[in-house]
Amino acid sequence: MDILKQELLKERQRLAEDVGDKEFFMHSRLRNETESKYLHRQKQSNLDQHQNDPASSSSSSNPSSKPKIPKSKPEPSSKSLAEEQKGALDYLSVGMDQDQDQQWNINCSNASLESSQPGYDVALARFAAQQECVLEMRHLAAVLLEQFIREHWNEDEGGFEYPNEKAAVKGLLLALLDDPSKEIRTAVSVAVSAIARYDWPELVPFLLTLISDKSKLNGVHGALLCLSLLSSDMDDKMVPQLVPDLFPCLHQMMSSPQIYDKSLRSKALSLIYNCTSMSGVYEMETTALMEQMLIPWMKRFSSILLEPVPSEDPGDWSIRKEVLKCLNQFIQNFPNITQTYFAVIWETFGSTLEVYERSAIAGGEDSYDDRYDSDGAEQSLESFVIQLFKFLLAATGSPRFVKVVMNNVYELVYCTIGFLQMTEKQVHSWSRDANKYVAKEDNTIYCRVYGALLLQDVVSKCGTEGIKAVMESVEMRINESQEAKDSGSPGWWRLREAALYALAALASVPEQLLLDEVEVSGSTVGAMLWKILSDDMAEGFHDYPLLCARLFSTAARFSSMMNNQVKDDFVCAAIKTIVMDVPPLVKFCACRALSQFLPDAMTGIVQVSTVDLFSSLIGLLKNASAETMHLVLETLQAAVAAVYAIKLQV
Repeated sequence: MDILKQELLKERQRLAEDVGDKEFFMHSRLRNETESKYLHRQKQSNLDQHQNDPASSSSSSNPSSKPKIPKSKPEPSSKSLAEEQKGALDYLSVGMDQDQDQQWNINCSNASLESSQPGYDVALARFAAQQECVLEMRHLAAVLLEQFIREHWNEDEGGFEYPNEKAAVKGLLLALLDDPSKEIRTAVSVAVSAIARYDWPELVPFLLTLISDKSKLNGVHGALLCLSLLSSDMDDKMVPQLVPDLFPCLHQMMSSPQIYDKSLRSKALSLIYNCTSMSGVYEMETTALMEQMLIPWMKRFSSILLEPVPSEDPGDWSIRKEVLKCLNQFIQNFPNITQTYFAVIWETFGSTLEVYERSAIAGGEDSYDDRYDSDGAEQSLESFVIQLFKFLLAATGSPRFVKVVMNNVYELVYCTIGFLQMTEKQVHSWSRDANKYVAKEDNTIYCRVYGALLLQDVVSKCGTEGIKAVMESVEMRINESQEAKDSGSPGWWRLREAALYALAALASVPEQLLLDEVEVSGSTVGAMLWKILSDDMAEGFHDYPLLCARLFSTAARFSSMMNNQVKDDFVCAAIKTIVMDVPPLVKFCACRALSQFLPDAMTGIVQVSTVDLFSSLIGLLKNASAETMHLVLETLQAAVAAVYAIKLQV
């Protein structure tokens, strides 16, 4: 049994490497592997029997023959409980058989278990309920039982379960929703949800009663898991049967933090999200019902979001994240009840930025990056901020709510630039690996990418007012970074880099419109960028490589709006950077800028630097990865075209 336990633990650790819903998605892999090993054991047993039985030698001589699976339901088992449990233990132990034919494993990985003995489903359920047995074996029994249910519960399918067996299995599983082990509850909830899909809505009253039982918190968790699986597949016929009784139960749970912990309350909110996420296909009557049921929830959501966001509290972040997911759906499907409470979002936005700057950016507090709870849900502050930006993106995309956004557009843009600052983790990772920076700087796993998308939406949907808000906020943030620099703050450059990153949101604006608005603000983009580059080049590329890299990347976005003098200045600076001994990160981004500026550069600048430029680019190409090679090749192409144009002029 010790060896068996160790092997099962290894299997679970391998499955846990998947950072998604680890508990739910582990079932199919465990199930398939165990089935194939069991069938292999059957094959080996049959071969041994055939070798000892001359009458069967002819059938065993065919290498392609396989044990046949009966298609009809065997007679009910007359075995005792002890015999059934012993059979279940032997069956589960097959999963640890290491001596097996790999090809047979592959061929049988998707085979059904219809060849198992009668009453085996009941035996598995009883085994899963035996708390004195090894936890891993109980969990595996519940996982296998879930497949039995999916394959045999429907009477229209071959080998369906008999009513008495169904009743026995159902009774055992419902009791196990209150099991002390979270792993057992998770596996059982999957099996119960499979039953509920066939027996809807028979099981709903039991699940709602269990949710409301404050004395059985384990049962509350099990019922929530089960209902969460059910609600994700609901249609407009199921909603009216469930929501009127479910929502008041969940609201009572959210109103009792002294009884239900943050994990349970977060799970309750995920149920609300599931019930509203498919409301686009609701009939008019169902929509009216949902709106009435959601009014109390809007008040509850407001009370949650009005409280300042706490530091180092992933449970609270998870609750807020689920609230924002719900509000995102309400904006799209129930806008009438959402608009009144929209102002509370600004409270959350501001207090979240304060916590984010202290923890993720400065690294002074724990932001719980890359950590998950026992149900597989992400706990990080980054994931909460991403959900906040998703909500705001939904708001700017709504004709009704974009007007509310415009009323607060300056505050929104100013705070968003704060979120665009690089985190301590990003600085550490990208400073060491230029290829990773180029490949992942626009990856949507980072909240700063969602912030940049929000700024683009603001500029697109809010027009002139949005452009002014971005320009003024960028200038304010650059001035703040200069003040921080003058005061000796080591992180001054992050805010400046974030402001330049935000400025790129204006690159998609029609050129004439942008120039008109820039003129109103008393500056030009090109002059602003060149002044920053001139100041920061004096500091040295080695000290602030990420800031210098951002300067070149942003300048490349605005090459068409700069006058010839500024373009030539950037060409000289980019060539100098590529030729110099500076971090590869800065060189790659200088390539990005140079490929944009070279077609319009003065011939004299290119002639003077041709040899050194080509030599440096070829050297850089040798160390480029798949992510950065295209930047170097594009620059080489632009350089060759520039040299060819010079020869034509001569």
